[in-house]
Amino acid sequence: MKKDIQIPVVENVTLAVARELNLLNQFEWKVYLINNNSFAIENTLVASKGYGEKDGETQRTSTLRHFLATVPANTTIVIEPIDPTVFHLNNEYWVSYYIGTQIYDKKFVYVPDTICEANVTFINELQLEGVLHS
Repeated sequence: MKKDIQIPVVENVTLAVARELNLLNQFEWKVYLINNNSFAIENTLVASKGYGEKDGETQRTSTLRHFLATVPANTTIVIEPIDPTVFHLNNEYWVSYYIGTQIYDKKFVYVPDTICEANVTFINELQLEGVLHS
């Protein structure tokens, strides 16, 4: 029965969209996976896509999938670069991983226009400024 299915809670794994100045003195934005656990997570799959509307027109990005064999304890890994021209869309990241034989998954969605200057903070794990997903 449905009531018998136990869905484990994702803890200490999150995403951040952070910026860094490049050689041309322009910001480059990247999406990072942050593992704040004291143990590694295995067989991590991150599927990303963007969707929404602009000027009454439906817009969608390609769906990208990234596989990370092992994300060590207390580390961050770059998932992908992200172009600021898609910040007006819902930017969705579905993260699935294993701890032992148990699978965990969580959907992280940056809703339209939340990746903006007003939401930028310093992210200790990255030593960069960006928008940390709650």
